[in-house]
Amino acid sequence: MQNKSAFVFDHPLIQHKISLLRSKDTSPKDFRELTEEISMLIAYEVTRDLPLKEVEVETPLAKTRTKVLSDKPIALVPILRAGLGMVSGFQKLLPNARVGHLGLYRDHETHLPVEYYCKLPDDITESVVIVLDPMFATGGSATAAMDLLIGKGCKDIRLVCMIAAQYAIDVMYKLHPDIPIFCAAVDAELNENAYIVPGLGDAGDRIFGTL
Repeated sequence: MQNKSAFVFDHPLIQHKISLLRSKDTSPKDFRELTEEISMLIAYEVTRDLPLKEVEVETPLAKTRTKVLSDKPIALVPILRAGLGMVSGFQKLLPNARVGHLGLYRDHETHLPVEYYCKLPDDITESVVIVLDPMFATGGSATAAMDLLIGKGCKDIRLVCMIAAQYAIDVMYKLHPDIPIFCAAVDAELNENAYIVPGLGDAGDRIFGTL
């Protein structure tokens, strides 16, 4: 389903699991498992246009020409720390994808992103880059990530989150209109602490049990 400047997954399985993810009664174990499952389901659509190449395969009955993923590299770049929870779901479908790490935290007073770590694959500029960030609230961390990746020469970047605020979608579209956004739900509001409402709380805390 196309939202203004974002693709919103309306598949029943994804919507069901997002509802479970939102619940305050969901344990850290179940939260991690749901995050992995949702990420794997989302990966199907995010990778819809990956390039293919033709190869010859021999079945038990005959040789045939068929298609596999091309040699174009794929890089998963989770924004630390919550983005780590989405990596395993994508890796189940893309086991050869390289994983970079980008550390950005939101200053609790200014709500602005602060970079503290960056380690990316050597071939990042030639890669399909899939940025993973469960909660897309103000757009600050994600747009900072896009600025960094574009500055390094990346050309094919996709942002994947689970819940987005319309505010963040609008910010990203204004600053980086060519970068596609994929999410499972769009919430209308941010509270005074710049958390998505109703959202699901702090995804990092819930993934790692640091509430």
